Amino acid sequence: MGTDRDTLERLLAGNRRHVESLPEEHFADVQTGQHPSVVAVCCSDSRVSHEGMWGVDRPGTIFTPSNIGNQVWDDDNGERIVDGGVLYPIHHTGTDAIAVVGHTGCGAVTAAYRVATGGDPPGPRGVDKWVDMLVPVIEEALESGLIDRTADDEAVINRLVEYNVDYQARSLCAADEIPDRVDVYGFVYDFQGVYGDEPGRAYLVSVDGETDPDVLAERVPSGDESAVKSLLYGDGSVE
Repeated sequence: MGTDRDTLERLLAGNRRHVESLPEEHFADVQTGQHPSVVAVCCSDSRVSHEGMWGVDRPGTIFTPSNIGNQVWDDDNGERIVDGGVLYPIHHTGTDAIAVVGHTGCGAVTAAYRVATGGDPPGPRGVDKWVDMLVPVIEEALESGLIDRTADDEAVINRLVEYNVDYQARSLCAADEIPDRVDVYGFVYDFQGVYGDEPGRAYLVSVDGETDPDVLAERVPSGDESAVKSLLYGDGSVE
């Protein structure tokens, strides 16, 4: 086992700062239960702040499962099922919205793209499981006509990221386990200036399976139209 205690020291010091910063009664409303308004399925990436991106500083607001590649499913003895981290808040805490959140430069999508184009999985086995589940999505994307495969790898990867978000969101819309009352949103979190010049912006790319940017722009609150952008569907705002 490692002997360097610097990381542990930083964790404990950070937690002390966290405790000291909490106002009195911070957890009062959620001591005995939770009723988050949205479950946000994010990618397990240290650059993506799952609560920070929404400006959330209160507990019990967002249910935040995460995994490699912001996937909404898991494998159960060879059968693909909606992941329990998504289903729990929908069925047990009254949550009525799901946000699928991908991000620019996603390593999981990059790995799946390499496998889909003849490369080796990254390893180890626990990582390969999640990459393998992404490969069919990437293969479909490459055959869809929406991906310019002559573009440089970075451009291809970021378009595949958006395609994956759309695909995951559509899968939820079609899943029997997701009640009709639940809204499904797809976002791409951009910290690389791919969609615009506002690092940390979450760009809306899908609502209940709809991906047409013009339609989406009509569905967001007035003033938030600039949050609707697409790399795939030619809204004219992203090159």
